[in-house]
Amino acid sequence: MEIGTELGVDAVVPWQADRSIVRWRGDRAAKGLKKWRQTLIAATKQARRSRIPELAPLADRKIVLDRIAAADVALVLHESAVEPLAEIDVPAEAGEVVLIVGPEGGISEAELADFVAAGARSVRLGSTVLRTSTAGSAAIAVLSAQTRWR
Repeated sequence: MEIGTELGVDAVVPWQADRSIVRWRGDRAAKGLKKWRQTLIAATKQARRSRIPELAPLADRKIVLDRIAAADVALVLHESAVEPLAEIDVPAEAGEVVLIVGPEGGISEAELADFVAAGARSVRLGSTVLRTSTAGSAAIAVLSAQTRWR
């Protein structure tokens, strides 16, 4: 999220995946969102961005599915994917790109099936499996090279 902000992400949507170890409920959800907000603000300042990325409330699978359906392009990083992210055409000028990155335990097969059924494309970064924090940042960089860094 911090590096993603520095790389230009527009919005962050924390989601409760099937395999998420940390469960955000009640006060823990409020504290987690506050910590994430502070991280976004600090990263925005560091990158000298004019706008802080949107931080959405904690999302469940239904909310993620709704975001996929509304997006111009929806991509889900998954180690079983065959299609390389670097070969995906994304809108260069305008349009919403949703990038779904799973928890450290990975996206479950049921989640992946639901996301693909809603219109997401399952993509991979390369032949190795990266940690969630690294994978998200690497994917944002790949997408930025096609759109913002031209």
